[in-house]
Amino acid sequence: MAVQTVETSAASGTSAAGTPASGTAAPSGTVDLGPASGLSCRECGTRFDLGPIFACAECFGPLEVAYDLPLGDPEALRAKIESGPANIWRYAPLLPVPADVADKPNLNPGWTKLVKADNLAREIGVEPGKLFVKDDSGNPTHSFKDRVVAQALEAARAFGFTTLSCSSTGNLAGAVGAAAARAGFRSCVFIPHDLEQGKVVMAAVYGGELVGIEGNYDDVNRFCSELIGDPLGEGWGFVNVNLRPYYGEGSKTLAYEICEQLGWVIPDQLVIPIASGSQLTKIDKGLKELIALGLVEDKPYKIFGAQAEGCSPVSAAFKAGQDVVRPQKPNTIAKSLAIGNPADGPYVLDIARRTGGAVEDVNDEQVVDAIKVLARTEGIFAETAGGVTVGVTRKLVEAGLIDPALTTVVLNTGDGLKTLDAVAETSQATATIPPSLEAFRSAGLAG
Repeated sequence: MAVQTVETSAASGTSAAGTPASGTAAPSGTVDLGPASGLSCRECGTRFDLGPIFACAECFGPLEVAYDLPLGDPEALRAKIESGPANIWRYAPLLPVPADVADKPNLNPGWTKLVKADNLAREIGVEPGKLFVKDDSGNPTHSFKDRVVAQALEAARAFGFTTLSCSSTGNLAGAVGAAAARAGFRSCVFIPHDLEQGKVVMAAVYGGELVGIEGNYDDVNRFCSELIGDPLGEGWGFVNVNLRPYYGEGSKTLAYEICEQLGWVIPDQLVIPIASGSQLTKIDKGLKELIALGLVEDKPYKIFGAQAEGCSPVSAAFKAGQDVVRPQKPNTIAKSLAIGNPADGPYVLDIARRTGGAVEDVNDEQVVDAIKVLARTEGIFAETAGGVTVGVTRKLVEAGLIDPALTTVVLNTGDGLKTLDAVAETSQATATIPPSLEAFRSAGLAG
């Protein structure tokens, strides 16, 4: 299908923050979201009932899910998790989903590979046996976004929404389209008009509506905030707006899986890409929950954030010692990370500083080189966001900020087939020859 294109301006309005936006569905009766007990403001701590709201009515701070977690017997909980399905629903007792979530039509993302990356380790100066790549390109739509959409979909069911929507830099649009198709929802997703063609096709193929907005991601997000408060948005669940508290919880499953795959041990160092910053903050939240539940030993860990130089507001703030993240206009090939005004930026700074980590960036040339290094050493073809993370990891090792003797996990959040343009020019046939042994020998390729 063709991408519809509409215009928006930077002056687009937003809906009231602390209550369900006008025209949207609201919960009726008892809402079954498993151990989720309510919503809590990250700034002032005010509690709210479960519902399609995303900002505090008292201070306009962001809301996140609060839980009644299964404290008490860590061994029994660990055994229950280990006997669960090989997807994120093995962690259902720790997520805002009903107990029977695994029986409902969904894409069942998660339980992706944790690759022991000894070849990459030798390439970038880490001790063999100490470097791992969490490769989330193995999810149903080939990015980690399937995790967060799966959580948002369950909230959408609970709140009676009929249309699933989002603002997206690409991967999320595809994840929403696929999840909606599987669950029988209508979908309508919004993207910047100039995304990589691979992501456009993958978002469109699931049969929902795909709308290109003339502008960057921040323009798209403003437009969606306006739509959610309009009667046109009746019955719409925007996974990263009015369903954002639930959506964000999907990223915790990365923390759960990494620790379980390491033998219920927290890695010493994690390198995580930053777009909005939500993934990094929720991985930290997941680690703290595992500690509180007694599923892992409490130990120090460092979290490092990775950005592209052409859109690096959090990195700039970290290096300047600032608490305020100043918006930037994105200009990078890493379009999935091109959010110039990241909502969770200040919280990323807090986590990096609290854990003794850092936030660093790499330029486009370094991104492309890192994509090719990861592919050449480990057979993992990452999209540009993965190139950012691997490139930043190498830079942090060279700077002495990552200890090469400690266990380090690097996240690859998407598949390189979505961003072929980044490496197409420098990844071509070695030679083109006639079909003869003589021609092969003449080309110097015989070994």
